[in-house]
Amino acid sequence: MDSSESTRPPGRRLRPLPLPWQFRYCYDGGRRIVTRYAVVFMRAATDTDGLRIGVVASRKVGGAVKRNRARRLLRETARSLVPRWHNRSIWVVFVARESINQRNAHDVREDIERALTENGAFAAPDESTRK
Repeated sequence: MDSSESTRPPGRRLRPLPLPWQFRYCYDGGRRIVTRYAVVFMRAATDTDGLRIGVVASRKVGGAVKRNRARRLLRETARSLVPRWHNRSIWVVFVARESINQRNAHDVREDIERALTENGAFAAPDESTRK
């Protein structure tokens, strides 16, 4: 394996939102879903390049270690939810809340998945998609 190949399984890589205006675009006109551990902003993409994910943790979440952990939890949640999105041409921004610090990855995923399902972001889970 050379240095350009990923060690992650195919299909699990997140495509990021690389530019600040893309985050602002989601915040300003996107759909907002508030959960216990994060706020999720979703908006139709300006182009048809597919699903892109952004993750944010402000200083309100805590120091650098806590912010990094919060971002890791949200990225892992996003990876597990990618196959369930109805519309593949959207941008999604996950913003960590301070309460994420006391939770594990399973709790965060369950909370965000429940809120997105209740708000119609994707179909209700079936047994084949659950792990």
